[in-house]
Amino acid sequence: MSTNPTNEQKMQEEIFTAELFVSRVLRIGVLCSGFVILVGILWFLISGDSGYPGDVYPTTLMEMFEGAVQGKPFAVMLIGLFLLILTPILRVGITVLVFVKAKDSLYIGITSLVFVILIISLLLGKVG
Repeated sequence: MSTNPTNEQKMQEEIFTAELFVSRVLRIGVLCSGFVILVGILWFLISGDSGYPGDVYPTTLMEMFEGAVQGKPFAVMLIGLFLLILTPILRVGITVLVFVKAKDSLYIGITSLVFVILIISLLLGKVG
């Protein structure tokens, strides 16, 4: 018996490593967004004010960042939600790279199409 790994074994190890990396990215994304949302909620509970009068709230990414810099808890919570939205989009982007490395042209095409659709819908929505 030979102890040298075959090409198939190497490919399986690379796929496992890529899947592990993707799962870590998802975990880190969810934890970071949860932390930012929690900071915003605690900030709101301590201050007792959202930072915005009445029914006014930030509707663009720039307004969210400006509000967070100005110390507005609601803006911090919205940034956390935005990070939560970005997490699966980042996962799809990483998956495209995994398929490129695996040289799987069918899945490169399908995943790239999904990634482009997600980016376009993000840009056409109210976030940008």
